[in-house]
Amino acid sequence: MRLRAILLPLALLVAPAAGATDGSDLDEAAAGRFARLALDCVHREYPNKIAHVMNGDADAKPPRELTPAFYGCFDWHSSVHGHWLLARLARLHPEAPYTAPARAALARSLTEGNVAGEVAYLAAPGRTGFERPYGLAWLLQLAAELREWDDPEARAWSRALAPLEAKAADLLFAWIPKLAYPIREGEHPQTAFAFGLVLDWARGAGETEKAGLLARRIVELYGSDRGCPIGYEPSGQDFLSPCLAEADLMRRVMPSDRYARWLSGLLPDLPRDGSSGWLAPGIVTDRTDGKLVHLDGLNLSRAFMLRGIAAELPPRDRRIPALRAAADAHAKASLPSVTSEHYEGSHWLGTFAVYLLTERGLPPALPR
Repeated sequence: MRLRAILLPLALLVAPAAGATDGSDLDEAAAGRFARLALDCVHREYPNKIAHVMNGDADAKPPRELTPAFYGCFDWHSSVHGHWLLARLARLHPEAPYTAPARAALARSLTEGNVAGEVAYLAAPGRTGFERPYGLAWLLQLAAELREWDDPEARAWSRALAPLEAKAADLLFAWIPKLAYPIREGEHPQTAFAFGLVLDWARGAGETEKAGLLARRIVELYGSDRGCPIGYEPSGQDFLSPCLAEADLMRRVMPSDRYARWLSGLLPDLPRDGSSGWLAPGIVTDRTDGKLVHLDGLNLSRAFMLRGIAAELPPRDRRIPALRAAADAHAKASLPSVTSEHYEGSHWLGTFAVYLLTERGLPPALPR
């Protein structure tokens, strides 16, 4: 595939991070490419990787019977956030050519019967840790997206999803108070990234008690951290940055001035010269390897985390240009690779691209 056919407009890639947006800055052709990636996989059952506790012979079933709403896209969490991608793009671009197929895919998946099957699966013995925290956090983000969508069908899908939303929240908030230490790795078990998704959901859903509990736990788990060793990143198959995810999480629970001081302790060497070279994008050596292609996801998640960090600092903070420059460099390193060429990446990378380019999770725009 020619580079010109897959590269997003340069202006989009280098635009400074703003606040929450309606997604109008996302080029419709690029959005269509990302939507097609999700449409190609949300009901594609195989290949499939099941993380599955079996309680007997009766649990030896195909994916579509085990988790009837979210059986595609290779694994459960990718299916969940593939549905989030479709909901987000359909909500932001209601007249786009891909919106009708996206709606049809959501309607096919988000039925009361399918959701009841998902709830039954989660409620079975031995599954309290299923997709915790990453997949459950994305499930709550899907619920948040549907709740924010002012549309009759979306409201019906939201009602259908509600029992699974409640089950996911119950599982997470039964676990969060017990967690003695944060999980700092660069893959699915990491708590910092998931907690950001969950906190955004709780606040948007009016779950005041849950939001307060989680905010307190975030400060308890991360508030005293200093000198995060970002020079040790990335590990060879990371798709999340432990240091940046923590910084992006903590901006959600601190006033701007206090956050700026805390960040100085966590990442004391952030440059003030506007350079991007202080944090090099991850290098992907083989995009047919499902683990090595994680580094494309790392570049995209670093980009939206860096923009989140910059957005919460006081407007005159001299670290902002370097944070934004690094975000732009990471976005440009991997956005062109979010294509259908290799299923190892195509079944999930579109979500990270859409989360970045529609500026999901960012605070309101700051003056410049």
